[in-house]
Amino acid sequence: MSDITALLDTAFWLSAAAIVILLALSGFFSGSETALTAASRPKLRARADKGEKGAERALEITEDNERLIGALLLGNNVVNILSASLATALLTRLFGQSGVALATLVMTTLVLIFSEVLPKTYAITNAETFASAVARPVGLLTKILAPIVSVVRMIVRGILWIFGLRTDASQHMFTFQDEIAGAIALGASEGAVDKDDRDRLLGALDLGNRTVEEIMRHRSQVEMIDAEDDPNEVLAQVLASSHTRLPMYKGERENVVGILHSKDLLRAVERFLRSGDGKLDSVSDLDLMKVAMKPYFIPETTPLDEQMREFLKRRTHFALVVDEYGDLKGLLTLEDILEEIVGEISDEFDPKGERQLKPTENGDYLVEGAMTIRDLNRETDWSLPDDEANTVAGLVIHEAQTIPEVGQVFAFHGFRFEVAGRKDNRITQLKIRPLLAQE
Repeated sequence: MSDITALLDTAFWLSAAAIVILLALSGFFSGSETALTAASRPKLRARADKGEKGAERALEITEDNERLIGALLLGNNVVNILSASLATALLTRLFGQSGVALATLVMTTLVLIFSEVLPKTYAITNAETFASAVARPVGLLTKILAPIVSVVRMIVRGILWIFGLRTDASQHMFTFQDEIAGAIALGASEGAVDKDDRDRLLGALDLGNRTVEEIMRHRSQVEMIDAEDDPNEVLAQVLASSHTRLPMYKGERENVVGILHSKDLLRAVERFLRSGDGKLDSVSDLDLMKVAMKPYFIPETTPLDEQMREFLKRRTHFALVVDEYGDLKGLLTLEDILEEIVGEISDEFDPKGERQLKPTENGDYLVEGAMTIRDLNRETDWSLPDDEANTVAGLVIHEAQTIPEVGQVFAFHGFRFEVAGRKDNRITQLKIRPLLAQE
């Protein structure tokens, strides 16, 4: 007993105190690493905009993550190795050779609890607050250790270069758009974000990745006016139409010469009647080309976000879509783009057609062939690919490599597709069922 008491001298207590300090430093390094890497940069930016200096400093030092992590890991490893060495020397002095095993057990327990799990748990639950608090000392440490970290970085990059790998400290694995989309999807999966809100937010984020061709109304579905028709017939057609703007063509439908707006036509008819004999039959003498607006053509490859800005800039809502050869492909309106964000927009003048997607009693979904894959995925939370085709019918034709007959059944991408309707060369209706639903 007296021998052990003799060993508990000043050197022992100084070593024990040093181990405690080193464990605290290890916890600081571990917690700082977790907080600075887990902290949300948008939240830090919001704090910095409110005048919080710590958040502003945290944004600065996280610009170069490779340098930051290198400095923190260097400091953490130094204090961990030093504390383990001191503990080994201390316990070996007390218990002889068995002190090595005892030091390993004790230090592993202490480092795991007090230097790793505890500080990292706190840091991950208070990432922005912790990051703001430690930003200044970590920034100072990064500057002090910069020469050593630079040498380590050169060695690491050299080793990676030997294996054909290139690194770039300024390169981010995910864009801010990916981060926002991931956060929205995660919130929806956890029930914090409603499905409708998720669809609207993701739809707005995705506009830049989608083109006009994907959502335009195909030319076969476009209602058009023959500019050579009698103005009385044109007036009747405009009044019967559910659309306010109608393309006008001469000779063939590809030759669009103007866009006739119903309000412009009615104003012209009213002026014509007031200045003439007041008889409706005399409207036949009205020059429709003077009433029509100049058509606005856009390429089919235009991104939707750019086209929406162009619509707002031009103060127009209507454009005709052409391909690379200048041939008419279809038309696009501002409402079509907005529907990609908020979903289907209907008013009292829209035709009351049947829904494009209807569930059946046996678990199938009856889907219109013209329904876009994106709309189908949004309504059902499926993940059918839309890389090769925009519509459900187009996907089936692409996969089948032929135009199938009614009753034919296909299975691909984890779903069963049955052709339920066909008109000429168009698939008009399909029955779709997830294959997992049959198991």
